[in-house]
Amino acid sequence: MRVALVHDWLNQMGGAEAVLEALKEIFPGAPIYTSLYDRRRMPARYREWEIRTTWLDVLPFIHRYHQLYLPLYPLAFDALNLSDYDVVLSNKSGFCHGVVTGPSTVHVCYCLTPTRYVWGYEEYVARERLPRFLRGGLRPLIAALRLWDRLAADRVDLFLAISTEVARRIRKFYRRPSLLLHPPVEVSRFQPASRVEDYYLIVSRLVPYKRIDLAIQAFNRLGRPLVIVGDGRDRPRLEAMAGPTVTFRGRVSDAELVELYARCRAFIFPGVEDFGIAPVEAMAAGRPVIAFAAGGALDTVVEGVTGVFFREPTPESLAEAVRRLEELRFDPWEIRRYAERFDKRRFQEKIEEIVEAAWEAARRGQEVEAALVARFPDLAVALRSPVG
Repeated sequence: MRVALVHDWLNQMGGAEAVLEALKEIFPGAPIYTSLYDRRRMPARYREWEIRTTWLDVLPFIHRYHQLYLPLYPLAFDALNLSDYDVVLSNKSGFCHGVVTGPSTVHVCYCLTPTRYVWGYEEYVARERLPRFLRGGLRPLIAALRLWDRLAADRVDLFLAISTEVARRIRKFYRRPSLLLHPPVEVSRFQPASRVEDYYLIVSRLVPYKRIDLAIQAFNRLGRPLVIVGDGRDRPRLEAMAGPTVTFRGRVSDAELVELYARCRAFIFPGVEDFGIAPVEAMAAGRPVIAFAAGGALDTVVEGVTGVFFREPTPESLAEAVRRLEELRFDPWEIRRYAERFDKRRFQEKIEEIVEAAWEAARRGQEVEAALVARFPDLAVALRSPVG
């Protein structure tokens, strides 16, 4: 199989890049096609890979301010013709599923989400606190991008969704079924500790939609210690509202992070995420999770077993969940065993099996999506989900 990997952009590290690394381990000889690549901000090991960029890569300031070039990404990926490959595997949260492939190429899209700021525009700009005049001015552009995104989805032969929530969005926005395959988590990095300390933990990029503000307000009221690991443009605002029991640690080493996970009382997950790797990492360290009951957390947190939910996006609801968790007892090793179902090795084995099955179906002249849904009925969770 001649395989190509496609990724939206390479100028920051996050969950999408963790998925890309896991895919690269499965297909080490596959080139990576992406819109832009900032070598200075990506790990040194990426320089050993064959990374091919689009014409966007040379535009001024794009490595740091890639959002400013939003209208151009469809044009850039439209210009990528990958018909020479047997399989194209796109790792998509933006526009990279729009690459062109030939009739004999199978395009499998691992969908992190249908493009968030296209399909959830009003909610997204509200969180970003964009000026009203700018919100209105962008609406015609967003409408055009939504049309392109919908049509680009028809170029994909098979969608894989990272969570039940993302599978629902694929069904709603693209009118397509998908197979559910949770993203890889390095479970082996973490182990339960013999001693737990008196603090709660958040590990996150500090941007508005993560709703770290909810947690800060809740812990200001509770007066309990909250440690926040991570950085981002929302940090000055969050620090200004934080009380004396809230500590910002910024970026920490891998060794420090492992210790912080293992010794916290619980992990706080206050936003709506497409999946959420950090809560699973906390569970791999044997710690329960307090999560908002929406998005990917519904796939990973089991009420009363691996954590508790709060149902309203308010500081009061989160504070009540903290008090409720403190009255419960959790088995660290049971939590750890549950987390193992999200381990990277399982992800890699399953996605390799899916890609090979898709290629074989295409070679036999079968319709790939129908063949794979029939082959993996346990993963086809969105096959008959309602379209609203």
